[in-house]
Amino acid sequence: MELDRRTLLTATAAATGVGLLPGTVMAQAQPAPVAPAPVPPVTQTLARYLVAAKFEDLPATVRKEAARSFLNWMGVAVGGARHETVDHAIAALAPFSGKPEATILGRRDKLDILNAALVNGISSHIFDYDDTHLKTIIHPAGPVASAILALAQHRKISGRDFLGALVLGIETECRIGNAVYPSHYDLGWHITGSCGMFGAAAASGKLLGLNEQQMAWALGIAASQPVGLKVQFGTMTKSFHPGRAAQNGLTAALLAARGYTAAENALEGRDGFAQAAARAVKWSEVTEGLGSRYEAALNTYKPFACGIVSHPGIDAAIQLRSENKLTADQIESVILRANPLVLSLMGKDEPQAGLEGKFSIYHCIAVGLIHGAAGERQFQDAVVRDPVVVALRRKVRV
Repeated sequence: MELDRRTLLTATAAATGVGLLPGTVMAQAQPAPVAPAPVPPVTQTLARYLVAAKFEDLPATVRKEAARSFLNWMGVAVGGARHETVDHAIAALAPFSGKPEATILGRRDKLDILNAALVNGISSHIFDYDDTHLKTIIHPAGPVASAILALAQHRKISGRDFLGALVLGIETECRIGNAVYPSHYDLGWHITGSCGMFGAAAASGKLLGLNEQQMAWALGIAASQPVGLKVQFGTMTKSFHPGRAAQNGLTAALLAARGYTAAENALEGRDGFAQAAARAVKWSEVTEGLGSRYEAALNTYKPFACGIVSHPGIDAAIQLRSENKLTADQIESVILRANPLVLSLMGKDEPQAGLEGKFSIYHCIAVGLIHGAAGERQFQDAVVRDPVVVALRRKVRV
């Protein structure tokens, strides 16, 4: 059947929003477009601050917290140095490593500085005992300290400059983390890896004496190297994330120092890091209070060797055990009320290995009740497979 002209126009108008009255053609009024809010020059603002920042301007409390962070990082890195994860990493990388000038903490091995940054970052995170910035669940020291300790074995660096760079690195990764959290985390990113390379780049760039242009490039190069997916929790690859972030950030600073260019709006620009990695961004978290508000002052330290969202539950289990002198055979069932994030991050109900146990709230509660502890010993393969532990964790309901 043939359509007359008016019928065709009317049908088309219905699909496109154009209104037709008999004998007239009239476009519907459209609201005036709203101009998007201008995006501040975040990358350049941050670069300018990093270059100008001075150690003597850091408050004493911030310096103290930075020293604690470094001491804690060194302890967990040495503690994890003999884990099979580190054995595998060194076996894979050593044949291809360059000049062996940087120490692997807790071992006699030495690698080139880029691979040492990677392996020390792995070692410091494998026990999941490292420092934690509670606002974002970033583990700040791993990416930053791993990078600058390796760099400090390549060129002479004072302790004063080292500590100052550590603060700036922590400040950078945590501020960027604040800006993209929680949507970035909800999208599946492991934020320690995906924001850690910014901290490593900033700290390394500070020690290399980058100028403002070069520092912006370093941040831009880092922006193209996020790493880390939450799906890897419970495997060796989780600890790869802060290690690779350290290596990537150090690489970014070394490239920028030699004139390797990058977008100077890599954080905030269209098709930049934030647009690609988050649904919502709070840029003020990056730029406001630079030099007066310090995220390093908010760093915390874990009492238990596992995902931090499980710690209140473990503490409650230990207290119940101690106060009531409970034994596993006396417990008929366990009911835990917890934030949904606990199951999201630690929902492994039948872990088969120690690393998986660190991300099983069921195992964590069971060892808290049975052992009265949740240290590294409670996350050995043998404990995860212990029939007594298995039986009790199957009684836990969240």
